[in-house]
Amino acid sequence: MNHSANINHDAVLRARVALLGSGKPSVRERVAAYRVLVRVSPLAYLPLLSAALWKYSRYEFAHQPEIALALRAESVAAARRMCELEPGWSDLLVTALTNHRELLVLMDRREELRAVEEELARVASGER
Repeated sequence: MNHSANINHDAVLRARVALLGSGKPSVRERVAAYRVLVRVSPLAYLPLLSAALWKYSRYEFAHQPEIALALRAESVAAARRMCELEPGWSDLLVTALTNHRELLVLMDRREELRAVEEELARVASGER
């Protein structure tokens, strides 16, 4: 079975239309579209997905910290995946981790915070 057999081509087309339509899509719509398109073209859409997830968490879920935290964790996961595919993208991972860290501090999640700070230090020093 080839890779394209696992992709819903209608969903890909809808996602592209949502992004290219005449109006500017909302951050929620961009996240939804990027989640679909990252399966087709990860190098192009992982950075966009990571950034959009942070915006989505900040602007749409500022008063729902658990949801915002989950979205920021997804942003970090997208950035990690990008770094695996293209190692030169460590700045994206640092940004995603920093944004995730910010919310962990506000929520006083010390154990998770410690893990994020350790990963930030490794990435900043060039380690994997």
